[in-house]
Amino acid sequence: MGSGPNGLAAAITLAKQGLKVLVLEGADTPGGGTRTQQLTLPGFHHDVCSAIHPMALASPFFQSLELERHGVEWIQPERPVAHPLDGGEAVFLHRSITHTAEALGRDASAYFVLMQTLTQKWDFIDREVLGPLSLPRRPFSLAWFGMHALWPAKAFLRTWFRNPNTRAMLAGIAAHATLPLEWMPSMSVALVLGAAGHRFGWPLPRGGSQAIPQAMVQILEQLGGKLVCNHWVRQWSDIPSSRLLLLDITPAQFLKLAGNRLPWLYRQQLQRFQGGPGVFKIDYALSAPVPWRNPEVAKAGTVHLGGTLEEMCVAESKVWRAGIPSRPYVLVSQPSLFDPSRAPQGQHVLWAYCHVPRGCEIDMTEAIEAQIERFAPGFQEVVLQRTVKGPAAMQAYNPNYQAGDISGGALLLTQLFTRPTLRWNPYSTPLKGVYLCSSSTPPGGGVHGMCGYHAALSAFRAF
Repeated sequence: MGSGPNGLAAAITLAKQGLKVLVLEGADTPGGGTRTQQLTLPGFHHDVCSAIHPMALASPFFQSLELERHGVEWIQPERPVAHPLDGGEAVFLHRSITHTAEALGRDASAYFVLMQTLTQKWDFIDREVLGPLSLPRRPFSLAWFGMHALWPAKAFLRTWFRNPNTRAMLAGIAAHATLPLEWMPSMSVALVLGAAGHRFGWPLPRGGSQAIPQAMVQILEQLGGKLVCNHWVRQWSDIPSSRLLLLDITPAQFLKLAGNRLPWLYRQQLQRFQGGPGVFKIDYALSAPVPWRNPEVAKAGTVHLGGTLEEMCVAESKVWRAGIPSRPYVLVSQPSLFDPSRAPQGQHVLWAYCHVPRGCEIDMTEAIEAQIERFAPGFQEVVLQRTVKGPAAMQAYNPNYQAGDISGGALLLTQLFTRPTLRWNPYSTPLKGVYLCSSSTPPGGGVHGMCGYHAALSAFRAF
C-alpha cells in the first residue's frame, strides 16, 4: 500500500522472490514524494517534494535496480553543494575531497582525513548504516563511524574544525536531519550525506524526480507485479485479501487504519512515536537564473542558506521549541541550471523550503525570500510566479507527511534504529502478515528504497 520509493522497493523485492504483487496507490500517479508537476506556469516542471537525491546512487537497493537501464538519466551538477556566506563569500562541497579540503584553509588536513577515511569505509558499512540493527560485517569500521556520527553536530564541528567556513558548510548538511544541531546524532547526517556527495554526488534525474517511480514501476511490471492508482485505502475493508500486506504509511496512519485490531501495548508504543518538524515549501517560476552575489553558487545543484554554524543552531533549535526563526535555514535546489527540460528556454524553476514547527500555519514566504535576497540581491525581480505549501498543504498532498513532517518521524537517537517501536524486527507488527515499510522504519527518510527493501526481506523470510 503506497507507491513511494519504499512501497515500490518492497513490491519489487517481493516480486523478485516470485510472489504475485499488487500495489495500491491513492493518487492518480505513482511516486509519493518523487513526483514532478507543473505547479506554477505552463512549461515549468517542479519537483513537488524531493528534488536532489544524495542517497539514490549510494543505496545498495537502487544500485541493484540499475535504474539507468529503465530511463533514469542522472545529472551531476558541477558542485553538489554550495553554502553562501555574507559579503559574497561561499564554501563548496566538491566531488573531490582534495578540492574541497584545499579551500578550507587550516581545516584542510582534518577534513581530508575525516572524509577520505569515511568514503573508504563506506562499502563496508553502507548496509548497516542504511538498515536495521544487525551483526556488522566490519565491526571496527562501523565502530569508527559510530564514534563520529553519534556526536551533536555543533560540538563535533567546534572540536574538529577551526575555520568558520568549514563549520558552516557541514552544519548546513547536518541540518538535513531536522534536529537541533546541539542534539545527538545530528552529525550522522552530515557524515553520511557528505560522504555520499564525494563518493556518488548529489544527482538529479533529467525531467524531474518522477523519472524514478516511473522506472521502478516499469521494473515491477516486468516482474509480473501490478500497480493500481486512484485506490484510496480509508478503512481496513478497502484492502484486498492477501497473505502479506506491506504498508508504506506512518504510525499515525496505521493506528487510524487498524484501530482496535492492534494490541493495546503496541498502540501505546505507536502513539509515543515522535514526529519531526514540518516544512514550508515554495516553488518558483523565474524569468532568469538566481542572481547570486557569488556567481560560483550557480554551479551547485543544492544551496544551503543559513549563514554561520551559530545562526543555524539558533534557527533549528527555535523550530523545535515551536518558535519561528527570523532567519530560517533554507534549502534551495536549482535544477533547471543543469536540466533545461524543466523550464521554457532562458527561464528557470527554483525549489526552496525551510523547517517550521509541526502544523505551523504561519506564511514563511517573506522570511524565505529575505534569506535568498541576502545572498542573491534582486532575486524577487526575476520571480514570475510562486506556489506555496505549508504543513497542512503538504499533508493534504501526501498523507505520509503528517503535520508537514516529510521524514516520517524525528531522527532522534531513541528513534534511530528502533523506529517506530522497540522491536527486534522494526518492520513487523502484531498483525499476522502485516509489515510497515515507510520512512518511519529504519533507516528513515530519503529517496533510497532501503526501508521497503528491508521490510520486504523480513516479510518474505516469515512467509
